[in-house]
Amino acid sequence: MEAIILAGGLGTRLRSVVSEVPKCMAPVDGRPFLQYMLEWLSRYDVSHVVLSVGYLREVIFSYMDSRAWPFEISYAVEEEPLGTGGGIRLALTKCREDRVIVLNGDTFFDVDLDALSFSAPVTLALKPMRNFDRYGAVDWDGELVTGFHEKAACAEGLINGGVYALVRSQLDFAFYPKRFSFEKDLLEPLAAAHLVAGQVQDGYFIDIGIPEDYARAQRELPEIQAVLKASDVVLAMDADTLLLDRDGVINRWLPGDYVTSWDKFTFLPGILESLRKWAGHFRHIFLVTNQRGVGKGRMTQEQLEAVHARMLAEIAAAGGRIDGIYLCTALSDDDPRRKPNRGMFNEILAAYPEVRPEKTVMLGDSRYDREFAANCGIGFVLMETAEITLRFQEAASSDS
Repeated sequence: MEAIILAGGLGTRLRSVVSEVPKCMAPVDGRPFLQYMLEWLSRYDVSHVVLSVGYLREVIFSYMDSRAWPFEISYAVEEEPLGTGGGIRLALTKCREDRVIVLNGDTFFDVDLDALSFSAPVTLALKPMRNFDRYGAVDWDGELVTGFHEKAACAEGLINGGVYALVRSQLDFAFYPKRFSFEKDLLEPLAAAHLVAGQVQDGYFIDIGIPEDYARAQRELPEIQAVLKASDVVLAMDADTLLLDRDGVINRWLPGDYVTSWDKFTFLPGILESLRKWAGHFRHIFLVTNQRGVGKGRMTQEQLEAVHARMLAEIAAAGGRIDGIYLCTALSDDDPRRKPNRGMFNEILAAYPEVRPEKTVMLGDSRYDREFAANCGIGFVLMETAEITLRFQEAASSDS
């Protein structure tokens, strides 16, 4: 698979918070945005990446040359701005294959590239959105893109996610000027001729083109990276039963607080899509969680059950499932049901005799989850966000 990344953006709207670097090199949690894209691409069988560069390209050259990548890197250099169309045309001259993926360098869209179709000269990855006005809506008939709309307030619809599958032999760039827009000058006429396919994918999406979303990316991109990494690891393990902690694995952990109501519950980016994948892979998926907030009187059992009912409904709507919830509200660490003690796992074994420890893996975010897995004789995978790493370091320091 070959991929083109349009990495020559000026980042004009980000100048108030980012300067002296191309937009794709804007730092996110201490690392360039481009690195998140390249690490995401490395999850697929990509052999060659072409970076379409222009503005401050030396910054990109220096960064890329300082690291090893699992694919060949080439550059298509714009000596003058060529627009998205001219940039893609130039980058395609560096490609060797007939089928090429094109990505916007300021957008992270967790598309399943293996499932992306090449059924038309151009196939767009379409992202479902609600209550948006930054993007123009896309009309889609279930197979073909039939039209594009200008940016306007929209309650619900599909947007162009900035990921394209191109079949080079079916595209003729000869009649376009040196500088042109891929979206306006090529996509819109092709769609009118019924030559643009669309494929809806609902993976995590963020566009860092404005300061507000760039600020949101500082937290969410490390989280989605941790979720994707954990998902890849658990899917690769020889297991048919998956145990999940809740806070810090399914929803965002609240330091010093409890999720006492649904308005405090925030799914980690990408976790709903991961749960959908896990539902098709694992025979059983169970939630195993300590919920001390009930024992402390910070919330009632009824409030906890209401949060879990809404959580299960949202997971089911996304195509995922959780087969059972096992929780302990006890305050005492000596309670046999409280993690890291194995009481809740014993209950699972009693209710589901087919569950075998050697075929079970636990996905957690704390040392208690790790100790619980060890006590149960099951595999363990850590959800490795920077926040969780800090918690492990603090725990290790207090233990010493």
